[in-house]
Amino acid sequence: MRNQINVLCHFLLLWVVSSCTHTPVSEGRVKTNLAVPYEVIGVLSPKSIHEVKNDLTLGCEVLDRDYADYHQYKEYIVPLGLKKIRLQAGWAKTEKIKGVYDFAWLDSIINDAVGRGIKIWLQASYGNPIYEGGGTPYLKGGWPTSEEGKTAWNRWVEAMALHYKGKVYEWEIWNEPDINKEQIKDYKSLTDLNIRTAEIIKRIEPDAKIAALALAFADAEFLEKCMQDFKERGKLELFDWISYHQYVFRPEDVYPKVEKMRQVIQKYSDHIKLWQGENGAPSKGYMGGALGAYQWSEVSQAKWALRRMLGDHGRDIATGIFSIADMNYGGNDAIKKKNVKGLLETNEQNQVVRAKVVYYAVQHLASVFDLLQHSVDVHRFEVKTDYPYSLFAYQDEKSELQSFLIWYDEATPTNFNQPTPVDVEVAGGKFKNPVWVDLLTGKVYKIPAGDISKHGDKYCFSNLPVYDSPIMVVDQSLIKYE
Repeated sequence: MRNQINVLCHFLLLWVVSSCTHTPVSEGRVKTNLAVPYEVIGVLSPKSIHEVKNDLTLGCEVLDRDYADYHQYKEYIVPLGLKKIRLQAGWAKTEKIKGVYDFAWLDSIINDAVGRGIKIWLQASYGNPIYEGGGTPYLKGGWPTSEEGKTAWNRWVEAMALHYKGKVYEWEIWNEPDINKEQIKDYKSLTDLNIRTAEIIKRIEPDAKIAALALAFADAEFLEKCMQDFKERGKLELFDWISYHQYVFRPEDVYPKVEKMRQVIQKYSDHIKLWQGENGAPSKGYMGGALGAYQWSEVSQAKWALRRMLGDHGRDIATGIFSIADMNYGGNDAIKKKNVKGLLETNEQNQVVRAKVVYYAVQHLASVFDLLQHSVDVHRFEVKTDYPYSLFAYQDEKSELQSFLIWYDEATPTNFNQPTPVDVEVAGGKFKNPVWVDLLTGKVYKIPAGDISKHGDKYCFSNLPVYDSPIMVVDQSLIKYE
């Protein structure tokens, strides 16, 4: 009983500490050369995970290979405002001696996160070389192929599901299997891995929700093969999501492929959804991992993150951002250079140096994200511009006031921040005191009264500044700012 009280007190203390942790708010914490002909009236106030309802996911991967250190960055999670983290369970790190499972390293992470009120999405990966045919601990290393390896995998999954019963309810199986071009030719070995793993988890935790496949690429043809096999084996009910990644330089380029994936899923299931499980852009050019071959900056990284997350959400795709911290990959892995997709800059010892621009941009998004739950038909919007753009609109359930997000989407995000004004007309618009919000900097601007007019049921916004990063027009009463 005393131990239970001590554990409860420990978690309560963690909650109090994490609730008090905050990121400083000031007009100057994110500086760009964006020039808007409006009066600045404040900056969005961050909201911790205890103040929001979103189900956004924050990538906290590669801890199984020590390429990052959770305990170096954990204080940054709660104030960011994303309620869920994605973790990799690390079979090889847990079972170094056959049949002996040491979960201490993962316990220190999961217990801390749960104590802070963070939800866990736990991925079963990678292989384990102590078993012949057991795969390797690395990306692209291949899943277990031998009978001994498969049996050992099953035992580890069972031990893990039992160990985290009551703490972990959302799971993912493997990571980017389709980048192993040889092994993926035998796609039924992948579906078998997913089925076996899901059945073990569901037997132990019947309420578990599971994402299958974790594909690197949005390949509808390959997905159809897997879905057909799941159907033929009567196993579609095991899965709640198909997760995928598909890194692209221009975020919007992914959606034609994703729509084809959605159509495939709908042929086989009316309950399985899509989950964009891993995506982010680097903060410097020509570094390790996907999207390296571009001259990235912290500003273009932040624009990319906002566009991908909002583009996903606007298309009813579960989403998040990869990753919380820069990753120091080892020489044996598929990635050979430092992966600088982190929201936090880290040094070679995995210590946090500082928060990047993208950290604050995602924090701004999280602070308004709960307003983006009830969509409005965008066909009611007329945008007078010659430039390609993305637009999503929402309505607050209680006040019925509307908001919309818009950005130019013609190209990969740039460092160019000069907006081009557009006129936006909204049929049946419901606005009271709309303001203009730059999600990148968090700045809130007053829209001049002369730039807003109403003709019948049509609201007109004249000379609205738009650039290649999402801006939001939202009622002043719906947001918190300082």
